[in-house]
Amino acid sequence: MANSISERIVDDMVNAGIDFVTTVPCKQLAGVIDLVEKNKKIYHIPSNKEDEGMGLCAGAYMGGKKPCIIMQNTALGVTVNTLAALIQYYQIPLPMLISYRGEVGEPVACQVEMALHTKPILQQMNIPTFHFHKKDDVEELSDILAYTQMCKKPTAILTDAAFWRVS
Repeated sequence: MANSISERIVDDMVNAGIDFVTTVPCKQLAGVIDLVEKNKKIYHIPSNKEDEGMGLCAGAYMGGKKPCIIMQNTALGVTVNTLAALIQYYQIPLPMLISYRGEVGEPVACQVEMALHTKPILQQMNIPTFHFHKKDDVEELSDILAYTQMCKKPTAILTDAAFWRVS
């Protein structure tokens, strides 16, 4: 049984068969990233940029892996072309665990602007989006991961500061 939210997330990923994860550094997601790095069932490759990470995930998927990307919403804008022309076009099921920076509780003012654009960008791209705000929201993760595989689409799991504060 997982003792923390981060452990629960990684356990759900492993149970869903996710065996390839790329990550971009993020303070809010650092606990998850550390556990992914230590997990022997997951091949972890850190990325320099989110769009590069999506390319790695596409290659992993085409090579028979089940990928996931862990990133911040602040770089969502640079991923739009990669999401549309690669991930969506080739129907790659890609769960995106995204720290939703800029919401209430955010300590860095410049993060707010991208928070205002995150959900509209995802909606415009027809990417199913789930917002984790309360600790209990993590109960949906295993179903979201299964849904991602079933519909062969990228999905966004937004985790805001309040979600991590209660963990």
